[in-house]
Amino acid sequence: MAPVIELRQVYKRFAVGGEGPTTLKAAVAQRRRPQTVRTLWALRDCTFALESGEFLGIIGGNGAGKTTLLSIMGGFIDPTWGTVTVRGQCVTLRGLGYGFNPHLTGRENAVLYGMFLGIAPRDLRALMDDIIAFAELEDFINAPLRTYSTGMRARLGISVALSTEPEVLLLDEVFAVGDVAFREKCVHRVHEMTHGAHAAALVTHTPQLLRAWCPRTAWIHEGALHALGPTEEVVAQYLRAMDPTVA
Repeated sequence: MAPVIELRQVYKRFAVGGEGPTTLKAAVAQRRRPQTVRTLWALRDCTFALESGEFLGIIGGNGAGKTTLLSIMGGFIDPTWGTVTVRGQCVTLRGLGYGFNPHLTGRENAVLYGMFLGIAPRDLRALMDDIIAFAELEDFINAPLRTYSTGMRARLGISVALSTEPEVLLLDEVFAVGDVAFREKCVHRVHEMTHGAHAAALVTHTPQLLRAWCPRTAWIHEGALHALGPTEEVVAQYLRAMDPTVA
């Protein structure tokens, strides 16, 4: 079976300049002087595949290019060079509750977030009871979102996302909040989704999550694929690089 996502020699370049003007006077002055723009290579020559049925881990330091990589895999941005092949529907969770409105109820926000993820309103209505139960928010779902804690918002967001049946699920640090029991329930659901043609990739700074959940891990360092292989081996290399005193 062909991989669900393939990246071949993918590069991503961003042009980085100074802060934009905040007043009309500053904007006019800025036009009269040369602009300093530098090039940032967020990704360099990344080639790998996400296999069918795989739960792949992605690790790296801050600014290494992990989120850029996930955004390219999910189709949010295009590579500067290289090719990306995606086979099947892809759902990306980059920030739980993105687009939530604090003045609307949890139920109303679940509908809005589901539509943002591409779920039809008719399907959302059919799934709503399951979403609320999974989030464990039965007593709060009709309260304004501004009364929710950060953990409650996260539970609502991930419950909406995990109610879908995408071929590919891309997760960016979404298990960093919530209690242990809820995280384990989410991971169990993701593992159920990776059976058959489904696959998932998890970006995280937490080696323990990778060791527990991901058989294979990619280490991104300064925009390049530094290592790819069994999670225990890659995580050990990463930890030694971050702290040479680690055995």
